[in-house]
Order: sequence, then C-alpha cells, then structure tokens
Amino acid sequence: MRQLSGLDATFLYLETPEMPMHVGAMHLLELPAGHRGRYVNDLRRHIAARLPATPVLRRRLWWMPLNMANPAWVDAEPDLNEHIVEIRLPSGSARRADARTLMEEQVSLLHPVLLDRHRPLWKMHVIEGLPRSAAGRKQVGLVTQLHHAAVDGQAAVALANVLFDLTPEPRDIEIRPSRRTRTFRLDMVEMLRGALSHEAVQVARIVRDLPATLGTVAGTARSVLSAKNLLGQGSGNVTLAPATPMNATVTPARAFAAASVPLAELKTLVRAHGATLNDGVLMLCSSALRTYLQQRGALPRKSLVAAVPISLREAGDTRADNQASMSLVSLGTHLADPAKRLAHIRAATGAMKSTMGRMKSILPTDFPSIGVPWLIEAAASLYGKAKAAERLPQVANVVISNVPGPQVPLYLAGARVRSNHPTSIVVHGLALNITVQSFDAAMDFGLMADAAALPDVRALAQAVDAALDELRTLPVPAAPAAVKPGPVSRKRPASRAAAPKKKPRAG
Repeated sequence: MRQLSGLDATFLYLETPEMPMHVGAMHLLELPAGHRGRYVNDLRRHIAARLPATPVLRRRLWWMPLNMANPAWVDAEPDLNEHIVEIRLPSGSARRADARTLMEEQVSLLHPVLLDRHRPLWKMHVIEGLPRSAAGRKQVGLVTQLHHAAVDGQAAVALANVLFDLTPEPRDIEIRPSRRTRTFRLDMVEMLRGALSHEAVQVARIVRDLPATLGTVAGTARSVLSAKNLLGQGSGNVTLAPATPMNATVTPARAFAAASVPLAELKTLVRAHGATLNDGVLMLCSSALRTYLQQRGALPRKSLVAAVPISLREAGDTRADNQASMSLVSLGTHLADPAKRLAHIRAATGAMKSTMGRMKSILPTDFPSIGVPWLIEAAASLYGKAKAAERLPQVANVVISNVPGPQVPLYLAGARVRSNHPTSIVVHGLALNITVQSFDAAMDFGLMADAAALPDVRALAQAVDAALDELRTLPVPAAPAAVKPGPVSRKRPASRAAAPKKKPRAG
C-alpha cells in the first residue's frame, strides 16, 4: 500500500468547487501536412502505447475508513475514451478569433470542472475548429489536467518527457515488465495496518530530527534578521503584503490568459544586468502588475509580495509526487525606476536563497495524518465561507512559479507542439497565479485568475509584452574600469629609512 504523503493529500483536502486543485497546460498543436482522420484517435493510440511507462496515469485514490487518514494509491486501468475527449468549437469560431484567444476561452471554461475522484486523476481535451497555422496546416488545441495531489511542477515535466517526442515519428519506449503484484482495492485490515504503520514512522522521524531541526531554524532566524538589516525595511521577504484586487475570496469561475517572450533574448538581457533568468521572470511579472494596477488606480504604495514555489527535489528524482515548498519575494512594484526595481528583486531573491538554502533540508513533505483530513477540510470551508481573505492580513499577493522545461521542439502523436502555457491553481486570498515554463525558444506564461477578481486578466498578459520592452530599454550598467598598476617604487619605506641604527654593544 502506498499512502499519499501529507503534502500530496493536502491538495485533496483543500479542493472545493471554488478551488479546483488540478494543474496542466494549454498546448497549440500543428498537424503534419496531409493529416487525415481525427487527432483525438491518434492521441488515444499514442497514450495507450505509453501507459506502461507512466504509473501516474494508471492509479486512482482509495479512501481510508471515515476519511480518518490520508488515502492510498491503487492500480487502475484508465478508459481512454473518458480521459481523452474531443471538443468541437461552433462553426465560424476560427473566423471570430485567433487560435490563442479561442484556447484561452476553453481553458477558462474547463478549468473549474473538478476531476472525477473515482477515476485516475487526469484528463485531456482535444479542441477542434481552430484556424489554420501560418503555413496553412490544420491546428488543434490540447488542454491537459492532472491533479496536484499526483504531481508537482518538476514531476509533470518528467511525465512530459515520457509522453512527448523529439521527432514527428514517435520513438520506441523500452518497457520493463513489472514484477509487482497489482493492487486494485484494499481491505479494511490492510488499510488500518498501513495507516497506523505510516503514522508511527512519521512520529519517529519527527522525534529523531527534532534537535537538528531546531538548530537549523534558529540559525535561519538569525540569517533572516541580518538580511533584513542589510537590505533595509521593506526589501526583505518577511513583511505582510498590501491589499490588492488579487487578495479576494475566489469564486468557481476562472479567467485565463497567455503570453510568450523570446527565451534567448530574455537570457541575454538579464545576464547583461547580472541577474538570473528567474530574476528576469519576476521582473516581467512585477512590471506588468505595476502597469496593470496603476492603470486601474489600485497600485499600493507598498511593494507587492510574490509567493514563489521552490523545489525540494533531489537531482535525478522523477517520482510522481509533490516535493516543493513556498517562499516569499518582494517584487519592488512601489519603485517607478525599472533599474531600481530590478536591483530590488535581485536583493530579495538573494535573501530568499540564503534563507531557504538552510531550510530546504528540514521542510517536511510528509507528516502524521490521522484526523488531519477533517481539520483541513473544515478549515478550508470556513475560510471561504467567512470571506477571511478580505478580513485578514495576507502574506502574499500573487503566486509566481518558474518551472524549467524542455528548450527544444517537441511532438505529440506526430503533431508539432507550438506552445506550452501552464495552467495552475488559485486559492482564497491569492486570486492570481502566474506560472512560467521555458519551452523551445520561448518563455510561456500562463495567467490563471479568478474571473470575479480579475475579469480582464488578458490585459495583464499584454502588459508582460510591454514589460519586456521596458527591460530592453534599460541601460546596461558599465563594467568597472580596470585599475592600471602604478610604477613600483624602489625607495626604502620612510619609516625604515628614518629608524636609528643600533649602536654596537660594548664588550
């Protein structure tokens, strides 16, 4: 029995009709010249061939008695006719709008629909009826959904590495036959024994690691206070966030928008300013948010704060689970000067890295779970019904996640993938999520918002393009001039020259 970790299961307990907890992506696919037939059938055959190499697509939840502890994963055979479905747009849609706009509308409609918990927690929607590409080829859209209880950002990338190919011709996947006995259901005794055993292991681990954990926390606290004094008040990551339209109780409706910037150019621009690619992503988001809020008279005098997911995953770990935590980064939106704003972000991310570098080793992704389902579900429901997001101070205004992706062209069931915009989660108090992923030659932005809080999220996506223009015009700081060495003096130092000579000692 494989019981869900505490972090994985939390995404199940937090899920409500107002807060769907699945992630995914919006893809635009270009079919090969002369393609015939329905692409949805091509995709079903392709996924069927890859299923043996994708355990995350072949499992479903098995709940504990009375929901007293975390559920477990059991084996399941997905019905691909139910998990991969086709949506045909009304006739004339291709003349009404471009492909990206039509796809954004479909994501906004599909994302609020919860996944069926009696089946494996994933679904793919093939969108037919899009306009043809610039080359005159047929295009289809693909909206993928995968529950966050099953994967985090890095695990989703690992899954994509199995499903996607580097050429139009799908590669052969080496399938190693599993010797594990499949488990399609759990009996009462097995569930209780597994839950209690898991509980005992977690308690023992907490007790064992407690001294080291306390020492790390104390050292990190000293580091945070030092960083705050160094950066100055408001530049660190330990301040409450100001009130914004994003800090609202979310509704069941969603609004989605996408943006893309050239990857190579963004790398060159940020490197010229001594910044990282992640600093550049935060800078674009910061500038776009500043412009968007300023135009609506809603820009706070205090800097916005971003909740930034950080990966706890070791290199080479491709397990399909969640191994991530959250940190805070000040975005410098209160600074009109873009150069000062970028310097502010660099300082804030530096402070975050120095703090989280120590904490990553002790941040838990699993913990005792008996009674936790009832507690979290009740708290999430109460928080939403009481509209606590509008009443309580918030620690962040927006979630910004930068997930490294494949920087090469990809194909899926013979179709060329032209874009890969992530779709993610909004929650009460954080009605905007900006997830960014590098793909091929672009950085693809996916902006998921609550439709009531940010109905015009497309304007914010357009502000990302303007933010890139601002970064382009930012003067590059001059490199410090090299100091030429002066002539070497051969004179003895004055102090030594003036020193009196010692008189010979009388014998």
